[in-house]
Amino acid sequence: MALALAIETSCDDTAAAVVDAQLHVHSSVIESSIDQHRAFGGVVPELAGRAHLTTIGPVVRRALVEAGLDPHAPAIDVVAVTSGPGLIGSLLIGLSAAKAYALAWDLPFVGVNHLEGHLFAPLLERPDLQWPIVTLLVSGGHSMIVLQHGPGEHEVLGETIDDAAGEAYDKVARWLGLAYPGGPEIDRLAAGGTPGTLKLPVSMTGEDFDFSFSGLKTAVVRATEKHPEVALADVAASFQAAVSEQLLRKLRRTLVAYPDVRAVALAGGVAANSALRRGVERVAQEFAVAALLPSLSMCTDNAAMIAAAGWYRFAHGGPSDLALSARPSWALAEIS
Repeated sequence: MALALAIETSCDDTAAAVVDAQLHVHSSVIESSIDQHRAFGGVVPELAGRAHLTTIGPVVRRALVEAGLDPHAPAIDVVAVTSGPGLIGSLLIGLSAAKAYALAWDLPFVGVNHLEGHLFAPLLERPDLQWPIVTLLVSGGHSMIVLQHGPGEHEVLGETIDDAAGEAYDKVARWLGLAYPGGPEIDRLAAGGTPGTLKLPVSMTGEDFDFSFSGLKTAVVRATEKHPEVALADVAASFQAAVSEQLLRKLRRTLVAYPDVRAVALAGGVAANSALRRGVERVAQEFAVAALLPSLSMCTDNAAMIAAAGWYRFAHGGPSDLALSARPSWALAEIS
């Protein structure tokens, strides 16, 4: 049985996983340094890098042990690692570790695009996927809609022209005095609020597939200054509904434009948002297609998805050169 060790260190989470060539997950370990960043209201790159240096060895060892492998001489066939996009310092630590393991064990290694990893995440839980599928990839750093014709065959139809959805969540949460990360805090508050109580503008109503959340963030600031009497829960519910409405409107437009799509998928950290998950299910029912909602563990950054993408890239392009460097701005559309 062929096994891949994968490493993911694109941001603040140190992750390692062991996944076989049939995409069965044998182990998946994630160590977060988020507590170190809360006081700053966001991820501090230097702190994230230092945390990776401390945790990467123990995390890899734990992933190997949980997979039933000898951590000193594991029966691994390839090492996969995130080489971009992400924080340059964090990426370099993961990339250096992967090269070291590959050299020590005389194994090939392959660099993986973090965003493509998110696109492969559904295959880990739904190997019976029917193609093509449309994926809403929504996170703190990226928001895009992707048409996937098959594994590794993707076309970016639209993306944010300014802030990502997750970034807008964090900025609005900071304005409202909520803890970081803002997404879960707003989602929790919104459960007790009434959407539409705070009147917010509808953004990006054109015929394209792009998003914009910067103006919505500003609108929340101005509306709450003008109407301080609106309860915090109602503000959260109104903002969350506005974000979901824009994302779902673009998703519907995509399904109209591409009627052969068989399923819609969510990916990225914001895929854990309850309102967005319910909305995607409704859209899927409207168009009679499957809804691929990842488990919460697959929404966050993880190494299992990097292994899945790594197996594909290794099979179709062979190993990466040991001279491979980190690419902090590596766009999904640049993958050949």
